[in-house]
Amino acid sequence: MKTSNLGYPRIGSNREWKRALEAFWKRELTEASFLQQMEQIRLANLQKQKDMGIDIIPVNDFTLYDHMLDMAVMFGLVPKRFEAAKNPISLYFGMARGKQEAVACEMTKWFNTNYHYIVPEWEDRTPRLVENKPLTAYKEAKEKLGIEGKPVIVGPVTFIKCAKGYLPEQEDTLLSQLVPLYCRILQELEQAGAQWIQIDEPIFVTSLSEEELTASKKIYEQFHKASSGLNIMLQTYFESAEHYKEIIQFPVQGIGLDFVHGEKTLDEMRMHGFPEDKVLGAGILDGRNIWRANLSQKQELILQLEELAASERIWIQPSCSLLHVPVSAKHEHSLPQELYNSLAFADEKLEELRLLSSPSQQEAIKKYDDALYLLNSSPARNRTEVLWEVEKAQGKDLKRNQPYMNRKQKQQEVWNLPLLPTTTIGSFPQTAEVKQARGKHKRGEWTKAQYDQFVKNQIEKWIKIQEDIGLDVLVHGEFERTDMVEFFGQKLNGFAFLENGWVQSYGSRCVKPPVIYGDVDFSEPMTVNESVYAQSLTDKPVKGMLTGPVTILNWSFVRDDISRENVCYQIANALQKEVLALESAGITMIQVDEPALREGLPLKKSKWQHYIDWSVNCFLLTTCAVKETTQIHTHMCYCDFNEFLGVISKLDADVISLETSRSHGELVSAFTWQSYEKGIGLGVYDIHSPRIPEIEEMRVMIEKTLEVLHEDQMWVNPDCGLKTRNISETIQSLKNMTAAAALVRKKEAVS
Repeated sequence: MKTSNLGYPRIGSNREWKRALEAFWKRELTEASFLQQMEQIRLANLQKQKDMGIDIIPVNDFTLYDHMLDMAVMFGLVPKRFEAAKNPISLYFGMARGKQEAVACEMTKWFNTNYHYIVPEWEDRTPRLVENKPLTAYKEAKEKLGIEGKPVIVGPVTFIKCAKGYLPEQEDTLLSQLVPLYCRILQELEQAGAQWIQIDEPIFVTSLSEEELTASKKIYEQFHKASSGLNIMLQTYFESAEHYKEIIQFPVQGIGLDFVHGEKTLDEMRMHGFPEDKVLGAGILDGRNIWRANLSQKQELILQLEELAASERIWIQPSCSLLHVPVSAKHEHSLPQELYNSLAFADEKLEELRLLSSPSQQEAIKKYDDALYLLNSSPARNRTEVLWEVEKAQGKDLKRNQPYMNRKQKQQEVWNLPLLPTTTIGSFPQTAEVKQARGKHKRGEWTKAQYDQFVKNQIEKWIKIQEDIGLDVLVHGEFERTDMVEFFGQKLNGFAFLENGWVQSYGSRCVKPPVIYGDVDFSEPMTVNESVYAQSLTDKPVKGMLTGPVTILNWSFVRDDISRENVCYQIANALQKEVLALESAGITMIQVDEPALREGLPLKKSKWQHYIDWSVNCFLLTTCAVKETTQIHTHMCYCDFNEFLGVISKLDADVISLETSRSHGELVSAFTWQSYEKGIGLGVYDIHSPRIPEIEEMRVMIEKTLEVLHEDQMWVNPDCGLKTRNISETIQSLKNMTAAAALVRKKEAVS
């Protein structure tokens, strides 16, 4: 039995990767210095895995921004709007981040994770192999570190399914163009002496048709014919393989399966067996969560696997790339001991593999498992009053007290908003000044009173800016918040926070998800003071701003001793108390953001309805107790919502804002065949790009939207919060946005 890894975090032990990227973008690093720093991080990651005794080490899992962007550039799939780039690295980052003259490529979630990838665009281009990146990575590891690496590459079926810019009937043609390029990659690796390549096909855990499955097998037959001396590990993850019986017959030398999230994987193996001539890549450790594994249970699983596959043909490994967890728990110094002892980040998971691979570690394994018992029996996980409240809430019929049209009329009587009301999503720039003030407060250099006054000054400044710009519905700016999930976790019982628990979200943006380790409950109002102060400064409505229960769940590391559904109900029960506190304090517009609701959908459609039912109920539990005059807003971003509008309607929010700018208004087409009566704002510009949108392009987008939406239901807003933008571009972009709305409003009034 060997140990294998599928991928390692890119960001470095102390986010060196992020800092190098941002320094390069600010022109504080030359290209040569930047690439040198990236090489140092990349080689350090590999050396660490070698030192930990991992037998099969992945290479080409590292990237300068995103692995799917790497694939697109490697195959020459460069949109025409970026052809004027001065050099390859300018082209690469232009596609990722956009330029003033070119909108960035679309960004969306990598399956049901919180990692975002850059969506490849075809644009009727014929792909070509610009560079064999896996070969470059393989040679680097071998020549500089003596590591016989396992190159990793996204498979052709997954790559095509995750791309855009082609019609369904073109898929076979595009695959036929890609396959020879993959064959060349494999042949060159074989010639260089590579023994294995890991081809990631997570799309194989979703519902492929029989025709797609047959076509996929033919692709791998071509791979085998082209490079019979190179071993292929066909790697699936995030769920059980949908067509297990057929996939194990593919002409490859290894099959990687998820035994953590793939509930049916072991049963499928028992029913259909496992080929004697293949290696089993057994994903037995959770690559997406931070908890220690129960190693005694994992030993039992290994014994069961050894009954179905020969021990010498088993690789034990994480369930997926460790990209989704922090690097190491050794930097965490302030957690309760029973919690700290129950954590396993990337490095600790590799250590777990080492323990499991050695028969002499039985005593260490027993001691290791004792920590989990101590956490599960702690008071934090056994709060009976929380369990009672949640059980009571789960038995209720959750709905607003008036239908939408009744609420709409009463809310308009209160605020008398114009057509196409303008607003923002919530946050304003987190400037160096804001971050420095927060740091002073955290270090004890400022008192709470000093920090609170600073936040008030920022709120006052930005209320005036919003009024000067001419926005119709204002926000307080969220200057007191570091992160939209972390902020609420810090004020709710049952959460803990990591000092260095960073994971990559997109590009250089790293997030530090909270840890939900105990029963969640409300302690005291969390947002009321800032919202009430902001409202006191203006006659215009100011939205109260909360993060919704499903997003808090999906953007946290969640305890795994009870169901995610039950954890979400606990969060919703706590947030309902905050919503009612805001309403009691006079806040009559309350936004409950759910950007992560869609991403939480299970990968298998057979599991969708159960998830939809409880996630909608959790949103309603949070919001449905308010008066009909209180307007509930929500916001979603980053996902393909075309088939999700029916679910959005069930949330019964009065207004929803959706991200559409990077997808160039494609979501608008969904309204040509689906009806939606409630208020809706389709984001008119991309906040993830540093470019300032022109008035004309936003005017066109608004008018395009009005072709499918009624004028009295449309709102105008950016596609997401503005915390990562600078002040000048934020103000100018919002001025252009309100000007575009005014032009269309004037036109609509005349017509």
